[in-house]
Amino acid sequence: MSDTCSHLTQRYGRAAPRWSDKMRALGYFDAYLGFLADHNPKAVPGTKVVDIGAGTGAMAEAWVALHGQPGRLALLDPSEAMLAVAEGALLRRNVTAESHVAGLEDARLGAFDVLLAAHVIEHFDDPLVALQAMRAMARPGARLYLAVSKPHWCNIIIWLQWRHRTFRDAEITGMLRRAGFAVDARHSFPAGPPSRTSFGVVAHAV
Repeated sequence: MSDTCSHLTQRYGRAAPRWSDKMRALGYFDAYLGFLADHNPKAVPGTKVVDIGAGTGAMAEAWVALHGQPGRLALLDPSEAMLAVAEGALLRRNVTAESHVAGLEDARLGAFDVLLAAHVIEHFDDPLVALQAMRAMARPGARLYLAVSKPHWCNIIIWLQWRHRTFRDAEITGMLRRAGFAVDARHSFPAGPPSRTSFGVVAHAV
């Protein structure tokens, strides 16, 4: 892990106790719930799900709110403090998950049917490398639910704190194709800060 990534992980760790409540207040949990509900076929029993860059588990929690306990639920994040919050949130829903404290580039978790990734690739020096690492975790046909930051003045405020990237739709589509995914749908978050800062993409591994 680079010095920059290590520093970012430490900062996220310090923010962990307040992060979940803040994201809920800003509407991100509801946004993820709507994203998954709008573009989500009925889950097959035994589905293997991974939340990449899980943070406090908002995307994973949205998934289980719709489907309950999957066959396997893995949480991947370099921040142990964030994962502890995520585990607690899922346990309150009677859902157990396996937590993996590691960066995406170091993960060796096997193959999954569903990949969740909310605001992860923004923090990579090369976002294509991040998407290629996600493809390595996807079985053929696996679905990727990707939430990414888009150009908007609100993201300038966020950038001042987290130094993240923003992406346009065509840029994401091209990178996904080069990484081994085919885009199925684009999702516009309907309201609140998520509508101004982010958009969603659904893709499948080819």
